Amino acid sequence: MKNSNIIQKLNILLADYQIYYQNLRGFHWNIQGKHFFQLHDKFEELYTDSALKIDDIAERILTIEGKPLHAFDDYIETSTIKAKKNIHDGEGAVSAIIDDLKNILELEREIKELAVEASDDGTEDLMSDFIDEQEKTLWMMKAWLK
Repeated sequence: MKNSNIIQKLNILLADYQIYYQNLRGFHWNIQGKHFFQLHDKFEELYTDSALKIDDIAERILTIEGKPLHAFDDYIETSTIKAKKNIHDGEGAVSAIIDDLKNILELEREIKELAVEASDDGTEDLMSDFIDEQEKTLWMMKAWLK
């Protein structure tokens, strides 16, 4: 069942989620302002979910006979998401999350299409689940900014 193109894209997604996860941790630790309690809890919810997705992606790569990236220098080199630094305000953090989610969703949709073409039902299902959740999170983040 090995499909090198899907494995390559899943490794990019894995790297993206690792950077996204670390960005969320930074927002969680450093958030300040009148929305501190609300956002501190929300960022924890998001990074906890991301940690689960990271494991799911790595295990999917192994399931389809690939090798998941596992070193931070590989994540930094491979990720399409950039590390965010020194963001302390709610609007800045939520805007950064929106940008990251848009990138992640675009890649998840691309992987889903590749999986459909390759009759890789497991990867297709995984991406469908991720897309459903991320679309809702994106909607909520956009609503919070208004």
